[in-house]
Amino acid sequence: VLDLEDVKPHEFVRYGLACIEKWANDGDFCAKEIRQNIRIVVAGGDGTVGWVLGCLGELNQNGREPVPPVAIIPLGTGNDLSRSFGWGGSYPFTRKSGIKKTLHRASVGPVSNLDSWHVVVQMPGGEVADPPHSLKAAEECSLDKTLEIEGDLPDKVNFYEGVFYNYFSIGMDAKVAYGFHHFRNEKPHLAQGPLANKIIYSGYSCSQGWFLTTCTSDPCLRGLKNILKMHVKKVNSTEWEQIPVPKSVRAVVALNLHNYGSGRNPWGNLKPKYLEKRGFVEARSDDGLLEIFGLKEGWHASFVMTELISAKHIAQATSIRMEIRGGEWKEAFMQMDGEPWKQPICNDYSTFVEINRVPFQSVLVNGE
Repeated sequence: VLDLEDVKPHEFVRYGLACIEKWANDGDFCAKEIRQNIRIVVAGGDGTVGWVLGCLGELNQNGREPVPPVAIIPLGTGNDLSRSFGWGGSYPFTRKSGIKKTLHRASVGPVSNLDSWHVVVQMPGGEVADPPHSLKAAEECSLDKTLEIEGDLPDKVNFYEGVFYNYFSIGMDAKVAYGFHHFRNEKPHLAQGPLANKIIYSGYSCSQGWFLTTCTSDPCLRGLKNILKMHVKKVNSTEWEQIPVPKSVRAVVALNLHNYGSGRNPWGNLKPKYLEKRGFVEARSDDGLLEIFGLKEGWHASFVMTELISAKHIAQATSIRMEIRGGEWKEAFMQMDGEPWKQPICNDYSTFVEINRVPFQSVLVNGE
């Protein structure tokens, strides 16, 4: 049992598993059997699970297979990754037998694949203040050369990169998450459980201009259309296509799972006729596609979250390129799997965000 405060996931992968592999290579039959059959149980929220999955990705990169499947004890606020693979939205602490049953399910449950998505942020100089652990500064990352960049480039550009499993979003939902994230860090005693977290989160949703935009903001600050240009590669296509950002949309989400925002399905269960009409296919978490949808003002988002309506469907894509340029905006809010950050933007040069599928899939244990 490893406490992530003391032993980070990459340390376990690089040293703990490496020790077992060394013993196995030296002829230890027990170590070889353990390495072949080991499974990992992660107790935490989606961010913690993603952290572990990202570190296990090193095994694929270095040819150290098999990659251990991951089971989940959901301890976070939303737990959408846990819900998607049958581990539920919360953990039943009242049942003394819960741990034993969870470990049994983790040991014998079938495994499923999960796409992961690589994000590259190219910005004109400067730095991201206090980036989340899922977003790291990089020496240099290249954007897809088949889509040319229009306009001048600055003399110096900085790069950040990361991986997400559930969703990437830009706009008002990320701004709300950013406020909640910093409140929780400053006053952890007030956010000590899923219920308290959801109440605080709802308060931030109401206080960040999500509902009163038309009354409180200048028209040029309301929609993402004013700062965002988006290109995608659609299903069965290798060509980039520009997709218009709807005028009313204030948050754009690229979703990999069926679950978002504590178990909601904003993409919806679409009928075959609608899928055919829009050129979509049925959404899965291992199909190499992201579902891109938009949220308008808070009332629209509220109806989507209560599943009375579906979100604004924009596209399905195998790759996404977002170009953000300031205008009247000085910063944009973004998040990956619930980890938000404030992205500096300017009017002179564009900031680019490119999302592509990681060539190997993660492996999770199905808890249902």
